[in-house]
Amino acid sequence: MAHEPDAQSERTDRPNSLYRQLTTKVYAHGCRLGQTLVYSSVYIALIAMTEVAIAMVLLSLPLNIAPVVVGLVTFAVYGGDRLADADTDAVSNPGQAAFMRRHGDVMYVLVAVSYALAVTLSVLGGPLAFALAMIPGVFWVLYATDWMPDTGLRVRRLKQVVVLNSAVVALAWAVTLTFLPLAFADAPVTPATLVVFGYFFLRSFVDTEIPNVRDVDADRQTGVATLPVLLGVRRTRHVLYGVDAGTLVLVGYAAVAGIVPLGLSTALVVGLLYSVGITTFVGRFEDEELLAKLPECEYVFVALTLFTALGA
Repeated sequence: MAHEPDAQSERTDRPNSLYRQLTTKVYAHGCRLGQTLVYSSVYIALIAMTEVAIAMVLLSLPLNIAPVVVGLVTFAVYGGDRLADADTDAVSNPGQAAFMRRHGDVMYVLVAVSYALAVTLSVLGGPLAFALAMIPGVFWVLYATDWMPDTGLRVRRLKQVVVLNSAVVALAWAVTLTFLPLAFADAPVTPATLVVFGYFFLRSFVDTEIPNVRDVDADRQTGVATLPVLLGVRRTRHVLYGVDAGTLVLVGYAAVAGIVPLGLSTALVVGLLYSVGITTFVGRFEDEELLAKLPECEYVFVALTLFTALGA
């Protein structure tokens, strides 16, 4: 009888131990899955698909495969960029660089297949859709590589030209996000189209510059000129506030002029408030890697607000 408490304790501890082992394994697998989604650029592809869905709602376009094409292109372009910059990313983002080195062979295949599939699907939308699907890849070549090596001229990568580097990225994505679904729907360009284009251009500029704060040291070492490198973090934060304010003016004008319905404009303002909140933490948040990932989540809030407004 004296040993009964010990036996009881053993029976109680065994399920607890199994539970701890199970939760530890689930947590570990969850972390690995999260890292894979982030480092491989899958999460950016999902965000890009969300952005296209937002554009389609704002422009009242019918369902088409534009989000799938943009998702595939986004995965290919960002995946290719991370593969190419694995060495320089080792300074600013060692986890991502290590992931790319470890899974480089698989990523090369996935990047190639994704872009090929995206281009193939874009043909279904006609020549314009095909050309628009090519734009992010072409702009990435201009942005990140020495694309005129045999001319004898000294040509700097656009990635090394301050403001122009982020503007090129923003332009490429704004054109694709806005006009690719339009091409698939064979819809005309309207004033709302120009508003949506301007909105995505300004938002993409902010989304590009915030991660540059994390990369300041690496960019200085590799000769890449960004706003944080040129102006410093505090002034960069003020510039981004200005871009957010410009976006608010654009959305406000679209709402007042009746170009974009008030309910839909409100959803864009919700996203802007989120963006201002994130910008406030620029240079003030210890986990810069996390901060670099947060700007794109703006579109999740916009999408949720949009679909809530449509369902009301």
